[in-house]
Amino acid sequence: MSENNKEMVRITINNKEMEVPRGITILEVSNRANIKIPTLCHLDLHDLKFVNQTASCRVCTVELKGRNSLVPACVTKVSDGMIIRTDSLRAINARRIAVELLLSNHPNECFTCPKNLECELQALAKELGVREIKWHGEKMHYDKDLSSDAIVKDPNKCIMCRRCETMCNEVQTCGILSAIGRGFDAIVGPAFNIPMMESSCTYCGQCVAVCPTAALTEVNHTDKVWKALSDPDKHVVVQVAPAIRVAIGELFGMEPGTIVTGQLATALKNMGFDAVFDTDFAADLTIMEEASELIHRIEHGGTLPMLTSCCPAWVKFIEHQFPEMLDIPSTCKSPHIMLGVVAKTYYAKKLGIDPNKIVVVSVMPCIAKKAEAERPELTKDYHNNVDIVITTREFGAMLKEAGIDFKNLPESDFDHPLGKSTGASVIFGTTGGVIEAALRTAYEWLTGEELTDVEFKQLRGMEGVREGTVKIKDLDIKVGIAHGLGNARRLLEDIRDGKSKYHAIEIMACPGGCVGGGGQPYHHGNEEIVKKRQQAIYNEDRNKTLRKSHENPEILKLYEEYLGKPYGKKAHELLHTHYEAKERI
Repeated sequence: MSENNKEMVRITINNKEMEVPRGITILEVSNRANIKIPTLCHLDLHDLKFVNQTASCRVCTVELKGRNSLVPACVTKVSDGMIIRTDSLRAINARRIAVELLLSNHPNECFTCPKNLECELQALAKELGVREIKWHGEKMHYDKDLSSDAIVKDPNKCIMCRRCETMCNEVQTCGILSAIGRGFDAIVGPAFNIPMMESSCTYCGQCVAVCPTAALTEVNHTDKVWKALSDPDKHVVVQVAPAIRVAIGELFGMEPGTIVTGQLATALKNMGFDAVFDTDFAADLTIMEEASELIHRIEHGGTLPMLTSCCPAWVKFIEHQFPEMLDIPSTCKSPHIMLGVVAKTYYAKKLGIDPNKIVVVSVMPCIAKKAEAERPELTKDYHNNVDIVITTREFGAMLKEAGIDFKNLPESDFDHPLGKSTGASVIFGTTGGVIEAALRTAYEWLTGEELTDVEFKQLRGMEGVREGTVKIKDLDIKVGIAHGLGNARRLLEDIRDGKSKYHAIEIMACPGGCVGGGGQPYHHGNEEIVKKRQQAIYNEDRNKTLRKSHENPEILKLYEEYLGKPYGKKAHELLHTHYEAKERI
């Protein structure tokens, strides 16, 4: 016995003898031995404790001595005395044939495909030396599902790896995606292949993040942005979410977690936007309202716990899955919607611009923000409060299209009056950040004392569900935090069943929070990349002169000149919303 007291077995892989724990797979052994076995359907979400083990693609087949048939390395567990060949001609040819067969039923449109050069099937074909499609015949033919404002589903590009199914059902527990049909025409989609718009999909985008092909992609809005920028009658303003500044550099060869805040502002100005604002400003505004709402609930016997409401995917999740708990979420609109409201009211009035001529563009790490911007309750005042939403990936593509040398851009500041922000707003980009930011303000408002240590480290981390207690005067504020909708379900079920008592809760739909958003650069299951983005968020917070939302001078000026007091009548009218129970399908 060794290695954490697990029973060890002796195996041989490519003539190399090893002692490994019983029960691990051949793929795990190969990784330990630095032997590369190609994979496609396999996805190991180690931190989330989920592995996609369908073994459907047969790309990882290897040869075992004494076996007549090849075996998939991703699900075959080792046994004592096993002799493995990963590099035999038989295994190599079988892998190539598996990929050739997948390509024989795949659209030949790589040049125009939204996943071109990001497609794992494309990369694998190159790696295995597949230069022609040898198998010809009938192909699947399904209509694209263009029903939603967020996700495009193209069944013709589905290779039945079922990664999206694992993510949707096991990790996020939404239960939207499953296998449809059998054999040649089998695909993954909602039950009865109904349109995504008619399902209970939250548009979290995690299925898109793990799809190896373009069977699932975000709705592309880059053409809308270029069109708006080309219209001389439009005043086009743009805002950038906190998580963008620690991720977009990856699209230009920069190390994950590189902070590029100044380059972002410069790039957007070079693209021709009339004003370049920071969603961090609106995050500070959100804290002013959420902290006020939390204090009001505590002091006036309101519904507790209060859930932060910045994430549109979990808002849709609770509307479908827990409609009886809709009195719990904060009524605050999300930060980018708040900035859209302020841009078309306060900013428009200040500059004397017709609000109908203002186009607000949001650059978000999130696919669900696209659907959120079209919600009826958020479009009634000035048409859309936010007109166009693009993801980090779409924005990166636009920068490349414009020929902007992003990596070597000089730094500049965001524009005013909606560009000033604090460290509290930056940490919105990671799990636990929203509630920590709210507590920084709530503490000082409730005690009248200065909070010297602003970092609530007990609220930080990457555990799926965690909690902490913050003492404010003689009150112990109990806080719950969850990221990933499966973890959110556990937390909400405990609250519903009376097992957990909290004052405040933060839920983020995506693992890691916005840094792991469905619209961020693909990390292909490498969770260390998400952790590096998270650490960069905290570094950006520490580098800020102001670290509490209520210290932002431009926020204070906004209330003084236009909104009145936080959580007051006008603020409530413009910055708050409501939720509706939705059918669970």
